Amino acid sequence: MTEISADQTSMIPEWSASRLLLALLPLLGLGVVVALIFVTGTGLGTRALPPIEELTIERITLPQPGLITLEVVNGGPDPVTVAQVAVDDAYWQFSIEPDRTVPRLGRATIRIPYPWVHGEAHAVTLLTSTGVTFEGEVPVAVETPGFDWALLLRYALLGFYVGVAPVALGLAWYPFLRQVGRTGINVILSLTVGLLVFLFVDTLLEALDVAGALPAVFSGAPLVWLVTLLTLLVLLAIGGRRAQRSRLAVATLIALGIGLHNLGEGLAIGAALAAGEVVLGNFLLVGFTLHNITEGVGIAAPVARERPALWQFVALAGLAGTPAILGTWIGG
Repeated sequence: MTEISADQTSMIPEWSASRLLLALLPLLGLGVVVALIFVTGTGLGTRALPPIEELTIERITLPQPGLITLEVVNGGPDPVTVAQVAVDDAYWQFSIEPDRTVPRLGRATIRIPYPWVHGEAHAVTLLTSTGVTFEGEVPVAVETPGFDWALLLRYALLGFYVGVAPVALGLAWYPFLRQVGRTGINVILSLTVGLLVFLFVDTLLEALDVAGALPAVFSGAPLVWLVTLLTLLVLLAIGGRRAQRSRLAVATLIALGIGLHNLGEGLAIGAALAAGEVVLGNFLLVGFTLHNITEGVGIAAPVARERPALWQFVALAGLAGTPAILGTWIGG
């Protein structure tokens, strides 16, 4: 048993009450300073500062002929009072719910009885009580469709075309992949890695683009980076549990990543069609469908030397493709 010598005992500090008080004194002083900041504010007193108004027009819809509806959110630190509304440079009567003054982080619905013209563009301007303006645009005036099961089914069919069908067709290359040699498999796996890198960059850019349209108070861009970092940490934690993961597990992770990417593609198609941009929606539909057939090859490549069951291929195609259906529903 080890004994502590007298010299070693003298080296251990004695935490008396006075010494502990000296250690805590700077922290107590810091607490006093923070308390003064909360009590007195910035020290500017009651100086009149201009209000900071940030009103974001989240959505403009045309629910019926002769009516424009706006959904707005106040992302600034101060309340915003909507004083007037102009459509195509002319002031119009409007109604706003729940109140003309939108509190911080509050939402409001503005209804404008305006005879919009089918197929034409219209500009909407909101004027606040302090003279600040916020603008929105209807690129192509088309009546916003209401919810019905037939429309839901049509959007689901679009998601099937852009997501499930091309991925399943790409997986149909599985018999061919089994016939190529080791060099061919390595080449295909290299293409798969390149595809995944492209999907990562493309998804990240899309997320940052969407985050830029959010009110600044929600900090959309930092949230994108935070979720990206958390996702990376989760994947590293999952991957660290098994050094040699099965090929089917690798294919499943690839299908999951592709599914998240296809969710964004469905959102883009649904939003374009909901906004009346039919040509853009059709262009995105055809382009994404042609592009997504390569995703099936990327999923099939890791299991080219194995014999997965048919239901496993169906599950992989569903995991990678069905998020596109969900995306069209949300976007539309």
